[in-house]
Amino acid sequence: MTATNARPTARDTGTGGAARDERAGSGPGSDAAQHDTVASVVRQWRAVHPELDTGPMEVIGRINRCAALLQQAEDAPLRRAGLSRAEFDLLGALRRTGHELTPGELARETFSSGAAVTKRIKQLTERGLVERRGDTRDRRVAHLRLTDTGRELVDGILPEQLAYETAVLSVLAPEGQGDLAALLADLLSRLEGRMGALRA
Repeated sequence: MTATNARPTARDTGTGGAARDERAGSGPGSDAAQHDTVASVVRQWRAVHPELDTGPMEVIGRINRCAALLQQAEDAPLRRAGLSRAEFDLLGALRRTGHELTPGELARETFSSGAAVTKRIKQLTERGLVERRGDTRDRRVAHLRLTDTGRELVDGILPEQLAYETAVLSVLAPEGQGDLAALLADLLSRLEGRMGALRA
C-alpha cells in the first residue's frame, strides 16, 4: 500500500495538500489523525501530487498500519501458549463451529491458503491438539476435529485473549469502538460482496 511504504521526506509544500489538511482538521479525532505515521506520508504525497485525492490512503493506509502494529506486538496470551494467531484461528474455527471440518473448509473459515492450513494442521496434530479422521468414501478427504486437550486449550485461552484485546482497544472510548466496528463491518461486507461477485 502506497501510504504505508513510502519513505518520509521533508517536503510538504503543495497548496492542494494544505487545503486538504485544513479540511481534514475538522471532525472527531482529527488532532490525533494529523500526527500519526500515515498522516505524514499523506502530506508528503500531497506535496508531490497536489492534484490527486489522497483520501483513500487515509483509510486504507491506517487499516494496514494498525494491522501491522497488532501483528508485530503479537498476542500475549497466544504467545504464552506457544500458538500463533493463525494457529489459534484454526483451533477456534473447529471449536466455534462445533463439528468436524475438512482442510478446505478450514481454509475458507480462516481466510488461509490450503498449503498454509495443511502445514498448521500437521503441527497442531503433532502437539495433540487436533486429530484427523479419514473419509470412509474418499480416502483423499480428511475430517478434522479438536482433541479434548485442544478444546480445553481454546476454552482456557479465549477469556484471556479477549481481555488482552479489550486492553488494546481501551485507547478508544466505548462509543468509538462501536462506531469503528460498525464502519469496518460495512466496509468488509461490501468488499466481500464485490470480491465474491468477481470470483463468480
